[in-house]
Amino acid sequence: MHIAIYLPLAIPVLAALAARLVADRLPPAAASWLLTASALALALASSAVLGLLALSALIRLPVVDAAGHLSRPVISRGDAVSVPVAVIAGGVLAAVVAAAARALWRRGTAIAAAYRRSRALPGVGEVVITEDAAADAYTIPGLPCRIVITQGMLRALPGTERDVLLAHERAHARNSHYLFTSVARLAAAANPLLRPVAAEVGYTVERWADERAAGATGDRALAARAIARAALASSAAPPVRDAALAALGMTGATHAVSGQPGTRRGPVSRLDRLRGLGPGPVPRRIAALLAPPPRRSLLLVAAALLLVVVSGASALEAARNLHQLIELAQGQG
Repeated sequence: MHIAIYLPLAIPVLAALAARLVADRLPPAAASWLLTASALALALASSAVLGLLALSALIRLPVVDAAGHLSRPVISRGDAVSVPVAVIAGGVLAAVVAAAARALWRRGTAIAAAYRRSRALPGVGEVVITEDAAADAYTIPGLPCRIVITQGMLRALPGTERDVLLAHERAHARNSHYLFTSVARLAAAANPLLRPVAAEVGYTVERWADERAAGATGDRALAARAIARAALASSAAPPVRDAALAALGMTGATHAVSGQPGTRRGPVSRLDRLRGLGPGPVPRRIAALLAPPPRRSLLLVAAALLLVVVSGASALEAARNLHQLIELAQGQG
């Protein structure tokens, strides 16, 4: 096997380093699609390479040669990895499969529970208002998705800012943003190096909803104020979510200001003070709303796609080389 087979194991590191740049420089919808698809592709490529590394040394074992009628001299001359490397790769692959299966089960169970919760909500409309005094707003996956807004949140926002909040949640519902975060988290479970990419997907779907809300109201500053006020109201008295929503990470527009749910902060009267609170997701989103909307960067998209293509091509080439070696060994076995 050539050194290129190891590229799919290294490229996720580059993807993790570039994820924030993609999230900040591209329109949120484009960034969400690009990051989610890249995470999935890179996770699959790295898992495939682990399997190829294990298999390339496995075929060198005498019992496998005999069972497959393989020529030992041909296999020995082949460019195969060492047995210790194969053992390590096999162990890592087993751990990857177990982690991905566990994550898939948990995510699927949470989505199914959310669907049941959506059907159990009162009324038939898209929006459900609850009597909860805690300020909260979120979208529940379902057919269709349902939007839950508490009385506490309605009291915290003036009328125009309520329009922003509703437009934000409708963007989540109509674009099925939970699917993007679910795929990204599954990819990160299969390859922990992709966790920063999954985290940025969580951010970009919120930014996607922010931009839709700003477009619906025609006022980016108003959207920024609404998100700031909603986040402060939510963090002042953190709402309690059920297990399914917590597992899905359903945060809506009201992530805690500092990025740590449940953290209390004093009153903030100006957006500038909110933006200076720290590196949490809400200050970052507000700063993005107060700036001009991002434009498409074909160079950045091309660079991100190139990483995916190189990773996939390396895995496919390694598979082709191994297949040719096995065919040759079978022909002379």
